[in-house]
Amino acid sequence: MNDPKPVGLSPRRTTRGRPRTTSEYHDPCARCGRNIPRLAATWPEGRLCFICYFDAVHTRGTCPECQQERLLPGPPNADGDPICSTCAEIPYDFHCERCDVEAGHHRGKLCARCALLDDLHNILGGEPTDPALVGLVDALCAVDRPESIIVWKRSAKVQQLLRALGDGTIPVSHDGLDTVPGKPTEHLRAILQHHGLLPQRDQYLPRFEQWIDTKLTGLPDEVAQPVRHFATWHHLRRIRAKAATGASTRGPVHSAKQEITETIKFLLWLRETYERTAETCTQQNVDEWLAGGPTTRSAIRTFFVVAKRAQLNTAVTIPHRSPKTSPSLSQDQRLAWIHELLTGTSESLPYRTAGMLLLLYAQPLVKVVTFPTSILIDDTEMTIRLGEKPTDVPEPFADVIRTHLAARPNLRTGAGTDTPWLFPGYVVGRHLHPNTVMDRLRDLGINLLGARNRAIGELVLECPPSLVADALGYSHQVAFLHANKAAEPWARYAGRRIGSP
Repeated sequence: MNDPKPVGLSPRRTTRGRPRTTSEYHDPCARCGRNIPRLAATWPEGRLCFICYFDAVHTRGTCPECQQERLLPGPPNADGDPICSTCAEIPYDFHCERCDVEAGHHRGKLCARCALLDDLHNILGGEPTDPALVGLVDALCAVDRPESIIVWKRSAKVQQLLRALGDGTIPVSHDGLDTVPGKPTEHLRAILQHHGLLPQRDQYLPRFEQWIDTKLTGLPDEVAQPVRHFATWHHLRRIRAKAATGASTRGPVHSAKQEITETIKFLLWLRETYERTAETCTQQNVDEWLAGGPTTRSAIRTFFVVAKRAQLNTAVTIPHRSPKTSPSLSQDQRLAWIHELLTGTSESLPYRTAGMLLLLYAQPLVKVVTFPTSILIDDTEMTIRLGEKPTDVPEPFADVIRTHLAARPNLRTGAGTDTPWLFPGYVVGRHLHPNTVMDRLRDLGINLLGARNRAIGELVLECPPSLVADALGYSHQVAFLHANKAAEPWARYAGRRIGSP
């Protein structure tokens, strides 16, 4: 393989933060040596840019000079360890005048947490008495980086929501929050749920119920009535049962939306073209619809299965659709992508780690994002539990996972480091949405289904399919199906292994 870079690679800028701006100050920062875009402080060592100042007033530990546990804003000593303000002779008292905690001052002589507490009490109309709001204030003020909450609450929508919660206009309940849909509401709901201030609730089911009402609004009665029956008595009942057991409803809701959307398209076409309804539809009408468009039109099959069961239409039969092709990467392409995700810089570390789990272990990304950190066992050698028994994690991928675990993103959203997810999401207490990871890897140029098919195809060439299924969490039926496609049925393993050196 001459070129380890896969064809179609779309590198993404992975440097975090905004580019540095120009400034009137031409002197370099005393610590980082870069031109100062924003002067933050002038200390005995010289002028400091805001980035170095922010890091300095957020570094805490044991001072190597005086051995005291305190803030370490001073420059590194000869061993490269930062020192406290007293040893660095910084003529500034960093203690907060209210809580007496040594921290960088955010407003006057108040630390960021005390300043945030004042702001929240001001927005809520005073110190709250509702236990849920008291817990919410405590949770927001306890985050690792309170400055981020200070920026977040500047939003007019956030302030309006908090004021309504403070004066009782909106009850602190799921029903109350449902009256104000939007991202700020969902963020607050997630914080309340994560800290036990509201009961856990499936996040997809309420949106699906609202989506059904919106989707059927304005449709003719002969279209809306059968679709509402289909959506309510088939999909909604099934999804509610799943949500009651605690199972994820993301996948069922996604497929249900597609089937309902395609059914509406078909019934509108049937009405406009032949002036017929779901009850008077014929097999010829369905065949014409299926033949004249994309394969997604076959999603109307479930509607007619339900219609036949309800005796609405027993004349139409739509068989199961089987894909004509099964995309697959070549082994050279798979190895090239593994090399790129291990050593390249075309994507940030969390997404490279997720891509490696796809390319090495044939794990669907929908499943990858739901992995808890407990799935990994790192003693002398790292293993990962994907099925019945732990599977070895080879180097250097094991080192990539360790690096990812040490610097998981999105831990400052209110959940803190106690979040259980291997890939924490942007919303408190939740993992990354699978579509986020899929879009990032697709933009990079990876054929996701082809990568998974090639990965499991190569694995069943090396091990019996039943062992592969048990190790990776696949069913035996799927593993043997891939073995047959790879032309390696079970009977060949004994002869091939005996004949191998």
